[in-house]
Amino acid sequence: MENADHGGKQKIPDPVMPPDSGRSADTQPAYANIGRYGVLDIETQKSAEEVGGWSRAGEMGVSCAVLYDAQKDDFSVYRDYEIAALMDHINSLDLVVGFNIKRFDYLVLSGYVTVSWKRIPTLDILEDVHGRLGYRLSLDHLARVSLGAQKNGDGLQALKWWKQGRLDEIIEYCKKDVEITRDLFLFGRTNGYLLFENKAGSRVRLPVNW
Repeated sequence: MENADHGGKQKIPDPVMPPDSGRSADTQPAYANIGRYGVLDIETQKSAEEVGGWSRAGEMGVSCAVLYDAQKDDFSVYRDYEIAALMDHINSLDLVVGFNIKRFDYLVLSGYVTVSWKRIPTLDILEDVHGRLGYRLSLDHLARVSLGAQKNGDGLQALKWWKQGRLDEIIEYCKKDVEITRDLFLFGRTNGYLLFENKAGSRVRLPVNW
């Protein structure tokens, strides 16, 4: 954890709150009554550069996929030869949550299965943030400012681990990203906003309706 001591969470300065930021009392969150949701993240065997660009994400290969199931409160790990089981798990959920999941994770999975991804109820946190702000924020940024947490590596490191056969480290890294994404989703769902730092360095509320 970043910006926290072992005695408890560090006090975070009150964020700047623009007009109409946060959820109004009479607003029903979009996923207030959602039943069984999951949080998905995927790590790959190859980089976009190795396969000829992001448009060929289906050729990147899955090193591991981690799916958190809220009903079970458990993390399931899937390898590239277990994608059919992963898809069965995904199809059992009422909502799949991810970060850049539509433009990355689903595209990677498209190399294994033919699915109408639009039919899968999905909340892409990055897509929602970009739609509200007009620009993208990293998972690490949102986690640091909203949760006081930080990622334990990056995708390039995970690719190196794959080439070195260090799958256990990839799984732990992927699981941490899923945990952070889950906690970010729950933070936004509970509070009606996420926190980020604007270009002036001020901590600002970003309203969400989850």
